[in-house]
Amino acid sequence: MEQNRVDKINYYLDIAEAVASRSTCLRKKYGTVIVNNDEIISTGYSGAPRGRINCIDLGYCTKKKMFPEIRHAGYDACRSVHSEQNAIISASRKDMLGGTLYLVGYRTDTSDYENGAAPCLMCRKMIINSGIKEVIVRVNKTEYKEIDVNEWVKNDEILNGEIAY
Repeated sequence: MEQNRVDKINYYLDIAEAVASRSTCLRKKYGTVIVNNDEIISTGYSGAPRGRINCIDLGYCTKKKMFPEIRHAGYDACRSVHSEQNAIISASRKDMLGGTLYLVGYRTDTSDYENGAAPCLMCRKMIINSGIKEVIVRVNKTEYKEIDVNEWVKNDEILNGEIAY
């Protein structure tokens, strides 16, 4: 009897999705897994800094309460540390050099994967400095997009007048 075996990329994305289930954001759940040489180096999910009250415990989103009409701004009002940031600060740079970051995000209201999910500008800067070479983002249960981090270095959207989410 032949069994279907999940490919390695979706295996790591499945783990990132399980990590996302720990997120404490009321609107979106994100999970990250950093892998190097086929070994999990670190994981992270989005949530308030250690010891601070999470939005799920408050019962409301502080960002949405302060900036109800703004979608891609007001990050200073957000209580969450992004999943990519949590994974990076939990790992040693020497272990991340040349590694891959797997990212999964989904909406809490629909459980749909986040359309156009990608690291924000601050997370991109951290990913670049961490030495991670590739980011893989889940599009749906079996499809994903691959991002060469070196493209972020060469094509600096801030200098090009673009603001990427």
